[in-house]
Amino acid sequence: MAEATVLNPDLGFIKDLQALGGGDLKKCYQCATCSVVCPISPETKPYPRKEMIAASWGLKDKVVHSADIWLCHNCGDCNTRCPRGAKPGDALGAIRAYAISEYAGIKALGRMVRDKSKLPILLLIPFVILLAGGLISNLVGLNWMTFSPEGGHEIWQSSYYNNYLVDIIMIPTFFFAVITFALGLKRFIGDIHANALAEGKTTQEKIDPAGFVQALIKVVPTIFKHNKFTECTENRERSTSHMMVLFSFIGLFIVTNCFFIAEWILHIEGPYSQLNPVKWLGNIAGIALIIGALLLMKSRMAKTDSNSSYWDWYLVSLVLALGVTGMLTQLLRLGGLYDLMAIVYWLHLIAIWSLFAYTPFSKLAHLVYRTTAMAYAEYSNRGF
Repeated sequence: MAEATVLNPDLGFIKDLQALGGGDLKKCYQCATCSVVCPISPETKPYPRKEMIAASWGLKDKVVHSADIWLCHNCGDCNTRCPRGAKPGDALGAIRAYAISEYAGIKALGRMVRDKSKLPILLLIPFVILLAGGLISNLVGLNWMTFSPEGGHEIWQSSYYNNYLVDIIMIPTFFFAVITFALGLKRFIGDIHANALAEGKTTQEKIDPAGFVQALIKVVPTIFKHNKFTECTENRERSTSHMMVLFSFIGLFIVTNCFFIAEWILHIEGPYSQLNPVKWLGNIAGIALIIGALLLMKSRMAKTDSNSSYWDWYLVSLVLALGVTGMLTQLLRLGGLYDLMAIVYWLHLIAIWSLFAYTPFSKLAHLVYRTTAMAYAEYSNRGF
């Protein structure tokens, strides 16, 4: 007699997935069309068919702890060809959204980032932190926040909100995100390895750190070139906008660190010349960020056979806000509109703080988890 297996469905998990964009999940009748048409799904134990049945049964741990949900790039091929309109790509996107909140640690904050009604509270938090930081600096005599600079001819945003204070607030926020990711990744790697062992995708009891790092190095070019996006047929052009946003963030990260060194170590104060090569990189990256975000929005609105949830729009809107407020701050400064510049710069600081603090809980976290999952697939010879 075969051994009985007891399943403990989590009905709340199913409802969460439906709210996160997987509303058509229950339409799936396991025809396997999605796994057949997916151009990047592995030949053995392909996705997303098995994830669709596990999710519709409420088997949370089975799908949330799987690396395969991250190997999917949500190109939309399965959505377009699904005969039942179950939208498997959207279902996997919803599972990833749920997984991000699970691994981010502070689940209450994760739920807030997923809930559009909580957006005003999320934006109010950095507003209060920035305001409190400026007021405290004034109380202790540093006067790092000024509402009415003398003379009316100030040319640098530090006249309103000092750049040193910005760094003092942003650096701990950045490391909060790093630590949150580190703790989440520790659990994530352990879970996907245990899941792979249980499903027979690997036979190694323990992960070899050196081998995993080698696998990570091997997949980085694939990520940078967006090879998997170009294998798709329905939404191949999306690779361009994704690469623009990715490389824009890399460029702006380089620029930020260069100016940080200039201010804190070399004590070279801004504003910096527009002919400065670092400034050129910043301007190019800023413009590319705006264009990339607009292309992402255009692509998302054009895909009528896929659901677009608040989870998706939060990310692209934040990316666009970062680019627009950053470039507009510079243009207003160059145009001498300093009071208006101060307002836009304040909005830019709120966007930056939100990027740092909420990234481990937002869709942007897929950059970390998908990279790790792809490295694990390479390490375990899973294929992706």
